[in-house]
Amino acid sequence: MPKEKTKEPKPEHDEKLDLLKEIKVRSSALALDSTEDGQTFFAACMDGGVYQIDRRSEKAELLLKHESYASGLWYLRKSKVLISSGYDGALQWYDLNKRQPLRKVQAHKFWSWQMAVSPNETLVASVTGQYLAGGYKYEPAAEQEPSVRVYDSNTGRLKHSFAHVPPVLSVAFSSDSRYLAAANMMGEIRIYDLEKGKQAGVCTTPDFTSWGIIKSHHYIGGIFALSFSPDGNDVLAAGMGSMTDPMAGNGKQKWQRFAWRENKKVAEISDGDRGNGLMETLWLHPSNKYFVMAGRLAQGSWNTAFFDAQSGKLLHSADTKVRVTDAHFSNDGTELFLAGAVGQQKKKDGQYPEAGRIKIYKCAVG
Repeated sequence: MPKEKTKEPKPEHDEKLDLLKEIKVRSSALALDSTEDGQTFFAACMDGGVYQIDRRSEKAELLLKHESYASGLWYLRKSKVLISSGYDGALQWYDLNKRQPLRKVQAHKFWSWQMAVSPNETLVASVTGQYLAGGYKYEPAAEQEPSVRVYDSNTGRLKHSFAHVPPVLSVAFSSDSRYLAAANMMGEIRIYDLEKGKQAGVCTTPDFTSWGIIKSHHYIGGIFALSFSPDGNDVLAAGMGSMTDPMAGNGKQKWQRFAWRENKKVAEISDGDRGNGLMETLWLHPSNKYFVMAGRLAQGSWNTAFFDAQSGKLLHSADTKVRVTDAHFSNDGTELFLAGAVGQQKKKDGQYPEAGRIKIYKCAVG
């Protein structure tokens, strides 16, 4: 029988974004990275797998397996090594040249919510923490282990353990690799000086956290993505605004920018620019002129939007029809890569559907 041709998706025509390719992934993609040329992708998925995916053929190869969701990954371009994290609390290293695992480190007793590698590729940070009520006001209980851990990316040796209030959901390095920011469910961003090995600052905001009074009493929400400004003086935070019923997931799409040394909010998304939904990723364009924020759309017109990095002005927005969990730009900034999922991760006839997606857009924003 003749080989069936792969059906290309109909292009999404947009004045600033044109869909070049949509790749189906076996499982919902939670994190994404790519090689320098943008021809090979790496995806961390809900089935625990870490996959290498060829852009042209769309063929996926399983490289690593976590015992629970694979929640994060990073491609080290200098050494051609892939580092992944998972809800099993483990960090795993994979040598792409030798095509074999390098090491596994049990970083946490609980989930690794998010991980990041420093721009100079010498450090890898992972954050953890379980929300347990600490008192009658349902405030989070004290951490049961250090919520922030930093490892040598070449050896896997532990370099720093930092305290925070769990759960800590997001983490990011400054461009000079000196500072690390980590943010939690309660809207507290702590900044650590990695040269001195201690906390250097803190920013707090109540605007990303909700207190549930419908169905159950609890806190929910938090800061799901972080990014330093190029000069390292400001920190951008993204998530979802507060709501009466946190179970509905319809809080306002939100980002805020802080001058972290002064614990001062200096900018935030305009009310007229946003709809409702959880924003899960934030990424600065290589030009440093604008950033993209993306996530899940509840109500409104967009789940992916571009903002001027200086003024915070909305430049462009679009509904990509995918729950976006991670976003990256190509090296030259001409393409935007989105990872996420469509539908629910539920087995049908004993098999998971191809719920994961990688979308590649030609980007002409800004």
